[in-house]
Amino acid sequence: MAVVSSSLILSPLRTNRGSSYPYLPFLSTSSRPSNRPRPPIIVCSDKPGNGLASEEKKLLLESYGLDPDEFLSEPPPPKTRRRKDAQKRGRGKSVQPPENPKPPRTTHKLLQVLGGKARRMKLLSPKGMDVRPMMEVVKGAAFDILQVASGCPASLRPGRWLDLYSGTGSVGIEAISRGCSEVHFIEMDPWVVSDVLRPNLEWTGFLDVSVIHTVRVEKFLERAEQFVGKDGSFDYISVTPPYTEVDYGVLMDQISKSPLLGEDTFIVVEYPSRTDMLDTCGCLVKITDRRFGRTHLVIYGPTWAQKKRKSGKSLRKLAVEI
Repeated sequence: MAVVSSSLILSPLRTNRGSSYPYLPFLSTSSRPSNRPRPPIIVCSDKPGNGLASEEKKLLLESYGLDPDEFLSEPPPPKTRRRKDAQKRGRGKSVQPPENPKPPRTTHKLLQVLGGKARRMKLLSPKGMDVRPMMEVVKGAAFDILQVASGCPASLRPGRWLDLYSGTGSVGIEAISRGCSEVHFIEMDPWVVSDVLRPNLEWTGFLDVSVIHTVRVEKFLERAEQFVGKDGSFDYISVTPPYTEVDYGVLMDQISKSPLLGEDTFIVVEYPSRTDMLDTCGCLVKITDRRFGRTHLVIYGPTWAQKKRKSGKSLRKLAVEI
């Protein structure tokens, strides 16, 4: 009995003329047995062009008991050099999906005006910690001290107020409500200006006596002469910055040398614990320095205001004793 050799050679030069498949190659056989592993079969054809049709190849392989899918499946295309180089340089990495967009900023009404003609009117403030308004207990104490020190315990002495780091505008609005004639608000965040500060001024009816500067405080102080103009220095200046974003020593030095500061100016500064504040700011002296938990409040003013505050304390003490 003849045994088919493991070396099947399908020659495109010889065809089996007697076969029912005119294009099937001639199969050479050998009676010599072989124990060597069978190498892969090479299918060739004498047809020009693309060779045997796929259906003919399947029939040929099936006639020898082979699986056509194993031999006719196409290997995956090799990676090109450009693709390999891109992966080495890190360009072939998968693109990370974009980060989730930040939620829209919203507001709520938690603040209110404490005194004056707009007393108890609610004010907008941003939700979250983007803007940190002055606490109401600190604000109330600051204005009470200013009114006594300026000689008008019932209301604030009329004048112009400069509200640095204004945020919601609650300090400047309180000043207008208690008697100030004009307030300049300095706030760098356009969203806070358009969605919080301006609506608060419109709600309280103080927009006509307000000036909003959408600029950084440092830039405003550098160009102070352009803003002072014919009106001269400000009567009041409030400084309520974000604690971690300013150097108080540099900031107060810049204010002390600014033309915005006059001989009769009062400065209200809110600052955190472990911050050293000087006893003077330019020509002004420290009137008071109080603590409210982790928040501190210092007020600078003219020498005559310090004397009035001391005399006021003496009078109140005398009244209590009597």
